[in-house]
Amino acid sequence: MSPMDASLSPGLIVLHGNQLEMLRSAVFQWLRDHPLGALESEVFLVQSNGVAEWLKIALAEELGVCAATRVALPARFLWETYRGMLGHEQVPTISAFDKGPLTWRLMRLLPTLLADPVFAPLRHFLADGAPERRLQLAERLADLYDQYQVYRADWLDDWAHGRDQLRKASGEALALNGEQLWQAQLWRAVIADVDPEQRELGRATIHTEFVRAAAAGEAPLGQLPRRIVIFGVSALPFQTLQALAALSGYTQVLLAVPNPCQFYWGDIIEGRELLRAAHKRQPPRNGHDLGALPLEQLHAHSHPLLASWGRQGRDFIRLLDEFDTASASLKDGAGQALRVDLFSDGAGRTLLEQIQAAVRDLLPLAEHPGVPPPASDRSVEFHVAHSVQREVEVLHDQLLAMLAADRSLRPRDVVVMVPDIDTFTAAIHAVFAQYRRSDARYIPFEIGDVNDRSVNPLLVALEWLLRQAQQRCRQSEVRDLLDVPALASRFGLDGDDMATLGLWIEGVGVRWGLDPAHRSGLGLGAAGEQNSWLFGVRRMLLGYASGAGAAFGGIEPYGEVGGLDAALAGSLAQLVAALLHWRAVLAQERTPAEWGGQARALLAAFFDGSEEGDRLTLAQLDEALGRWLDTCDNAGFVEAVPLAVLREAWLSLLDEPTLNHQFVSGGVTFCTLMPMRAVPFRVVCLLGMNDGDFPRRAPRPTSICWHWQAWHAPVTARAATTTAT
Repeated sequence: MSPMDASLSPGLIVLHGNQLEMLRSAVFQWLRDHPLGALESEVFLVQSNGVAEWLKIALAEELGVCAATRVALPARFLWETYRGMLGHEQVPTISAFDKGPLTWRLMRLLPTLLADPVFAPLRHFLADGAPERRLQLAERLADLYDQYQVYRADWLDDWAHGRDQLRKASGEALALNGEQLWQAQLWRAVIADVDPEQRELGRATIHTEFVRAAAAGEAPLGQLPRRIVIFGVSALPFQTLQALAALSGYTQVLLAVPNPCQFYWGDIIEGRELLRAAHKRQPPRNGHDLGALPLEQLHAHSHPLLASWGRQGRDFIRLLDEFDTASASLKDGAGQALRVDLFSDGAGRTLLEQIQAAVRDLLPLAEHPGVPPPASDRSVEFHVAHSVQREVEVLHDQLLAMLAADRSLRPRDVVVMVPDIDTFTAAIHAVFAQYRRSDARYIPFEIGDVNDRSVNPLLVALEWLLRQAQQRCRQSEVRDLLDVPALASRFGLDGDDMATLGLWIEGVGVRWGLDPAHRSGLGLGAAGEQNSWLFGVRRMLLGYASGAGAAFGGIEPYGEVGGLDAALAGSLAQLVAALLHWRAVLAQERTPAEWGGQARALLAAFFDGSEEGDRLTLAQLDEALGRWLDTCDNAGFVEAVPLAVLREAWLSLLDEPTLNHQFVSGGVTFCTLMPMRAVPFRVVCLLGMNDGDFPRRAPRPTSICWHWQAWHAPVTARAATTTAT
């Protein structure tokens, strides 16, 4: 074994710290001291796009270059690890129990099962027989079973073997409620429908086999990475931690965990008897074992913010301690166990630093330092505003003041988080985009967490076309279509033509509707042809042919069409003809394979991919369509479905989370307030902290996900704009 190989001995190294900068420095120093081979790639696992981009930027800043680096999501990486350990033949690329294939298998199975009395709740939900409603149910059920495979694989195993029960954390088994028996019955129906050779290839089964093979010390049948780094992850399921612990027998696993408290704090919750840990990495504060205290006294021995807001983090730290003993086998040069705790010290001068120090030291309110912060301290501020627009205006003024007072502060050092980014998008553009770059009041900004479907003009136009059956085709809607460069180019138009064509459209009196048949389909046939798009195009073409002459066939010619611009009327006529043709084509139900051909023909008919951005979008659409067709084929779904099913199945694939979207830009970052946003911006601002808006309370469909708990803690925030530096 070479010296380089020896420096990368397998094992699990866990680093705790309350500041990501300190964790980053420790991880990067380890990478410097224990380099991989020249052609090997460093593998980083993160759980958010923000941490992924921040990590890449930090690598480039500290190591000089960010190259030969792969940043991935834990779930996708683990499936590749299973294949590397057990072999490609035993672990397929896509399992029949993955969420996508499971959705379309359920789409096919549900109608065949509803006659059974046990499925009465689902039969009531699907009483109208609409395929769109069935797709919604299938997606929700597939997501539910997908969560079961990660968090409650024991339930699925019981159901598969005919045991209609639920196991509690203590091991006690409870019989399934009569109204929930359909969940177990449906899971058995799914297993029976899968090919026999694939029934043991679900995530839970593969995971169990992987852990067994690793515990037995079997040689990997494929290739495993020599080192992986899990960075900035504040929550992982038990199954993932178990897989990482098993992988550490072959790979060096470096886990950098953001932990706000240097003492053990896993007992400051209700039900702590169930959660009492046998191994606690952090010591108890002042020797007090919180698990031994009466429940009514816990608040006096812990920080109130940590107790109320740290529920998910508590569970993760406690869970991680069960696997932390694996790192004890790793020794440094002095023979000491490689366990590193990186916590800041000092009480801090500013109010924010004092809060962070109190959380770090697990100080109850009675022990908080009574030293007031300086009068000039602005580390925590609250602003009350009366509307969304005013909140953003106050934010803009405060940022201008901060940037002017601190020349080292850059717009990229600021993050603004809101409960719902869609609510604030218009106001952000109205306030921050009103100034030119040359203006001293201009602040660059970037809005994250916005789906491409709502901001990419080509995708917006495609979604409109796929909803054409419900559209009135108002003048403004079709003119918006013509403003999409890819669509305008397809019909021979460019930006300079829009002004002239817009005057003609207004001049011929187009208001809404393609033709009388279109209006009749909307139940508005009494309006006739007057002021429809077909009526306007006929006026233009007649005006070009005869000038401002007499009416012909009840059509008054529009004499403004002529000269070199006359071709614009022909382009508009082609667009209207295409809309009429595809309205009829899309009205029919088709099988997935037939929809695939029609969807590709629709893209070719309406969009030109000569521009690089449009070409990439069209390629992305084609790839998503191909994935949907493959999924339907693997699930055996060949039923004819309406356009709405195609639209939701196709475009929803574009909304799947990836690490490819830009998050950290050169300007102020606006994003949704959610977990896994552990990026150390210098200034953190919150907008929209209204009672009822945050914490968000997602509706829980009790008839389906009856057991699932919302992740958000019941904290009430007053209406305020909060800025913390």
